[in-house]
Amino acid sequence: MRQWKQLGEVLVAASITNTLSHSHSATLNLPRTLAVGLNQTLILKILSNPTLHPSHKLRFFEWSRSHHNPSPAAYSLILRALSRAGNFSDIPSLLHSMTQDGVVLDPHTLNLLLHSFILSSNFNLALQLLDYVQHLHLDPTPVYNSLLAALLAKNQLSLALSIFFKLPHAVDSKSIACNQLLVALRKADMRVEFKQVFQRLREKRGFSFDTWGYNVCIHAFGCWGDLVTCFELFKEMKDAKGLVAPDLCTYNSLIAALCRLGKVDDALVVWEELNGSPHQPDRFTYTNLIQACSKTYRLDDATRVFNHMQSNGFRPETVVYNSLLDGHFKATKVTEACQLFEKMVQEGVKPSSWTYNILIHGLLRNGRAEAAYTMFCDLKKKGQFVDGITYSIVVLQLCREGQLEEALQLVEEMESRGFVVDLVTITSLLISIHRHGRWDWTDRLMKHIREGNLVLSVLKWKAGMEASMKNPPSKKKDYSPLFPAKGDFSDIMSFMSGPQDTANINDGEETSSNEIDEWSSSPYMDKLANQVSSAGHSSQLFTPSRGQRVQEKGSDSFDVDMMNTFLSIFLAKGKLSLACKLFEIFSDAGVDPVSYTYNSIMSSFVKKGYFTEAWAILTEMGEKFCPADIATYNMIIQGLGKMGRADLASAVLDRLLKQGGYLDIVMYNTLINALGKAGRIDEVNKLFEQMRSSGINPDVVTYNTLIEVHSKAGRLKEAYKFLKMMLDAGCTPNHVTDTTLDYLGREIDKLRFQKASILSEKDDPS
Repeated sequence: MRQWKQLGEVLVAASITNTLSHSHSATLNLPRTLAVGLNQTLILKILSNPTLHPSHKLRFFEWSRSHHNPSPAAYSLILRALSRAGNFSDIPSLLHSMTQDGVVLDPHTLNLLLHSFILSSNFNLALQLLDYVQHLHLDPTPVYNSLLAALLAKNQLSLALSIFFKLPHAVDSKSIACNQLLVALRKADMRVEFKQVFQRLREKRGFSFDTWGYNVCIHAFGCWGDLVTCFELFKEMKDAKGLVAPDLCTYNSLIAALCRLGKVDDALVVWEELNGSPHQPDRFTYTNLIQACSKTYRLDDATRVFNHMQSNGFRPETVVYNSLLDGHFKATKVTEACQLFEKMVQEGVKPSSWTYNILIHGLLRNGRAEAAYTMFCDLKKKGQFVDGITYSIVVLQLCREGQLEEALQLVEEMESRGFVVDLVTITSLLISIHRHGRWDWTDRLMKHIREGNLVLSVLKWKAGMEASMKNPPSKKKDYSPLFPAKGDFSDIMSFMSGPQDTANINDGEETSSNEIDEWSSSPYMDKLANQVSSAGHSSQLFTPSRGQRVQEKGSDSFDVDMMNTFLSIFLAKGKLSLACKLFEIFSDAGVDPVSYTYNSIMSSFVKKGYFTEAWAILTEMGEKFCPADIATYNMIIQGLGKMGRADLASAVLDRLLKQGGYLDIVMYNTLINALGKAGRIDEVNKLFEQMRSSGINPDVVTYNTLIEVHSKAGRLKEAYKFLKMMLDAGCTPNHVTDTTLDYLGREIDKLRFQKASILSEKDDPS
């Protein structure tokens, strides 16, 4: 009897299949007798027939649904068939039918459908599937986590973010989707959104980060200069009693944060402790430290870490050599830099385009223009290691030398080779064009750059800016009172000893003995965490990265980059009133100034003796949480020197070093000049010895200043000693040297005349 029944089902299935295959109408017309004998087994057999086209299966499914309630298995088969065939247009109606019928699909089918939707970029269907799960009050966590991870893999960050805030209750502490979302937000530099997600997760009951999640957050907040939050999370990991624990990635992220905030000495102490712990430093540890030491002129420490890296079996990569090369060139150690490059090649480390850019830029910056041009031409002939940045470096140098024609020709060559003429190159040319008074040459610039609309945007910006500035400022002085003065520039130490004191993590009480973790990989890191958290200040008030005129971080930075460019033009021409007017226009328009903006205007105020206004700018930088950099401190020292307050210079220097700052060659030259003019020659000599011992080679400005201050102080022998030292070091004199030597010569002749007069008086018998 059963065999006859099975045979009957086979015959019915064959008849229906044959009818479906030969019917071309939109609706299926089958005898009502077939509907009476229809059962779930027969429906599933027809829907699973591999020879039947998905569109025919859909017609049969709709016909059978009008006579029988479909089972979850039937829905599963038809949905799989349609998704495999790519017939996604019919799926929304099926999802709606499932909701009406109260059908619950099995998790396996849900995941398959979701995977199919994501692969085909049908995110709307994926969201509808999530709505279906929610409507039936099912646990949305599996679908939610899979969808979130898939969207992030497809770079659909905005959609993933909206889903996260739509279903916060579906967050699973064991899921990697939240960590992936945080990683994506950090890479996109979406700080506000990152903090919103971070806060939402922290507020969710029962949620706790795993080690990866903690590391992602520590790394992100470290990148954004929030050291307090970094150490608060680190302390949470330490207090988790084994549930989570800091690993090497945690320490690397904290070391990177310390280095980014200029606290390189602290990072070096932590590194030394890690060397004897289970968390042995890896390639990332060494790379972060070498980059930070090279950037802050700690070349001896950079070399020490570099040698330790090699002795522990790590082969330095190109990025490590690039950092060391850049550091040596910044310290004017050209010979050592060239020797390091030779070692790099001998070790088999392949130079990159960035390596050669560092070499060319370093040679140009250290007065070796001929060698730099030769290298640039050789690289062009070989057709390798030359990119748009290389051209931009050389164009900038030609503009500085006043060779505008050659610079424009090089830009034309740059464009013809397919390199992007970026905003940095264009602004350099604009400054040079303005200096030569040749605004008619902007047409030539437009002809050279055929692709993109960057030049057009620049010219439109310039026209709009000039239209806004037609009404000159009606001020008696050549500056606008944009910055409300509070106090005076001579009160600099009251500013320096304010809230910034708490940013120094070396200050504070020692950690009590009962809080010491005897098994800690770095007790010093534990101490820093306790001190920073108790200080409670996360604002970054000093940055070791020097502000740049053009940073070109996308369209959002275009206005401030162009404002900085025209500030450079106006200030170079001495048009301080126009510069202030420009600053006022863009401040009113909501454009946030950066460190370079403030430093530029403050420099002009200091040069003109407007110390009260310079102080006001410094105060506003603190109020706007705009971090000071080494250029800001150079302005402070220069201003104090002009005011005759060289006595404060040493105190400011101490404050800079405590905040994680460093002394570059410009700072040394500024201090030597300020102290020398104040007659503090012994301090000048000590500073010069400190400069050399720190690994920075003096340049022509250093020697000129030393010769001048010693000559004016009457120490002619010492002045002559510095002249000889300058020549022995191969430092090429310039026109300032000639003027200084003329003064030195006159002083020597005067001294000889005085000695001759004294001798003649002694020989006079009368």
